Amino acid sequence: MPQHVLVTGAAGYIGRHVVNALSDRGDRVTAVVRPGSAERVPAPKRAGSVEAVELDVLAPETDLDALLEAAGPGDGGAPDAFIHLAWEKGFAHAAPEHLLRLSDHYRVLRHAAQAGVGRLAVLGSMHEVGYHEGAITADTPTNPLSLYGIAKDALRRSVFASLGELTELLWLRAYYIYGDDRNNQSIFTKLLEAADAGKTTFPFTTGTRKFDFIRVEELGRQIAVAASQSEVTGVINVSTGTPVSLGEQVEAFIAEHGLDIALEYGAFPDRPYDSPVIYGDATEITQILAADERASRN
Repeated sequence: MPQHVLVTGAAGYIGRHVVNALSDRGDRVTAVVRPGSAERVPAPKRAGSVEAVELDVLAPETDLDALLEAAGPGDGGAPDAFIHLAWEKGFAHAAPEHLLRLSDHYRVLRHAAQAGVGRLAVLGSMHEVGYHEGAITADTPTNPLSLYGIAKDALRRSVFASLGELTELLWLRAYYIYGDDRNNQSIFTKLLEAADAGKTTFPFTTGTRKFDFIRVEELGRQIAVAASQSEVTGVINVSTGTPVSLGEQVEAFIAEHGLDIALEYGAFPDRPYDSPVIYGDATEITQILAADERASRN
């Protein structure tokens, strides 16, 4: 059954793919974007509808009641689900904005829960966990080592400590994302830029660390499906569950894009806070996707 879903950060790197996935499902999407960004919201491809709303959702003066009422089911009220992706400087893990805006994120989520939104799905990050070797589960202890990870961890703790009695809560913990690489700031973006500049070598780490890589299109689908159901709540890894070495992933990217560039292994040291191998336990998201596939066939 189609739902009405409000998505913040809808024009961002991940948000555009979440909007696509929701509209493909036939959902009605209210896409909240920063002023001047409405043209970056993808138009619906199938049965769903997408309405872009330009608004600084984190600004203290923003009328959140008006936003939620406008995004309601048509006769007032709140949307069925609220997917919160909006985040400032997500690629700059040491930026002070992560902590400076923390209370604004909490205020928005608390307001949505109190206004009657039935389901809150918030984008988390494996950087909440900090140094960890092996699979990350919902119960893995967290000890974040960057301001970005600290802020995400604090927001997760806050919403689960205070909003669980008001609404269904889903914390969707993402891992290493690639794809649509002209629109992010990852190593894959830097490789494309180096190739554009005519460089034939690229300074690199040892490439031995193993991470959970997921294409942004698949991540958008997993977020959309998870946020549309109520059977599984709490912390959910949106991931593949398969660790791949950074070197292997980057070499595959170079081959896929036909880049005439070679990696200079060992030019940079591995980051001290990166684990030898870290990935998400994908048991729950696999079950959610399978249940959604069965429901779509019936």
